[in-house]
Amino acid sequence: MKIEMKNGKLIVPDYPTIGYIRGDGVGEDIFPQAKRVFDAAVLKIFGEKKKIDWQKLLAGGEAFASRGEYLPDETLEQIKENLIAIKGPLMTPVGESFRSINVTLRQKLDLYACVRPVEYFTGIKSPVRAPEKVNMTIFRENTEDIYAGIEFSSSSKESKKLINFLERELSVHSIRFPETSAIGIKPVSPDGSKRLVSAAFDYAIKMNKKRVTFVHKGNIMKFTEGGFRKWGYEVAKNYPTFTKLEYDKIKEEKGTEQSEKEKNIALKSGKIYVDDAIADNFLQQIILNPDNFEVVATLNLNGDYISDALAAQVGGIGIAPGANINYESGHAIFEATHGTAPDIAGKNIANPSSLILSGVMMFEYLGWQEVAELIKIALSASFHSGALTADLGGKLSTSEFTDTLVQYIKNY
Repeated sequence: MKIEMKNGKLIVPDYPTIGYIRGDGVGEDIFPQAKRVFDAAVLKIFGEKKKIDWQKLLAGGEAFASRGEYLPDETLEQIKENLIAIKGPLMTPVGESFRSINVTLRQKLDLYACVRPVEYFTGIKSPVRAPEKVNMTIFRENTEDIYAGIEFSSSSKESKKLINFLERELSVHSIRFPETSAIGIKPVSPDGSKRLVSAAFDYAIKMNKKRVTFVHKGNIMKFTEGGFRKWGYEVAKNYPTFTKLEYDKIKEEKGTEQSEKEKNIALKSGKIYVDDAIADNFLQQIILNPDNFEVVATLNLNGDYISDALAAQVGGIGIAPGANINYESGHAIFEATHGTAPDIAGKNIANPSSLILSGVMMFEYLGWQEVAELIKIALSASFHSGALTADLGGKLSTSEFTDTLVQYIKNY
């Protein structure tokens, strides 16, 4: 049955139709196993009263092999119709062969918020001393910035024409090698920025988080990244917040002690503390003081770097979930955040945890909280007991790891 969006609320039937894209490479190993976990958890919580109606969708190598195209129109149409899908990793070759399927899906469906929760699970090896201090959610703007894909190759007619326009019409003379430069355009709008920041605030309120941080490089890119910071603070005015700007003003007038006192009073009264950080400094701070941050709103390229850096701190991208969401239309795609790993595809050794945790996010989005919690409990128990796949230091195959999770779910 079709999931619908009515008056800003997701309406989920008892037997919702959800599309799935198996994915390339290790997608053939991890998706069937993740699906076993999803179905077992739904059955345990709801019995036969609720069940996912899985709909297979084609994209990537599997689609090209059977249809001669990497992203068939009917796949897009089916996701548009049914709102929600989940997918394994899809190939994105480096070079000029074709645009990223992942980026295309995000742009075609206007999935403007890339949501990446990052937290540590006991039992996972980490390269940092205190990974348990990492517990934050990244809201990455998904449709603008450099990833909009507006770029032209070195010495092409298009790049020369654009550079000539910049020099003649806008008096831009800072391009060091105008004859040979490739060139790209970085669109950042108040519309795109504000809806992303609003989603981050809504999430913070829903999850009872006390801090939202805007991460940007506005000290250098003053009108794009600086604009994002400015528009973020404009959005903050619509929410119960105590901003860094207010804190700094009180500090200047009354001193640090009073500013800290008023900040603590604001937080106790249910307000959210809002600040911002320069991107390069933020990448230092998430190593030195990760527990200072809870919800982070940032632009596309920054978000890509930050999400993967944080994943490394808690044990690797193999346990990092992700979702791409349009909170206005209801459309959402949940996905494994790692690559296709073709060197281990078909060997039954890949770690399905990223996709499984993305499924947790999907069930939370559906409002099936008990299912999400059960899967997360099963994963935590498995990690804690040392029942791990090889990439996490264990000896279990993909299917053996899944057997452990399913058995735990059945016995819960």
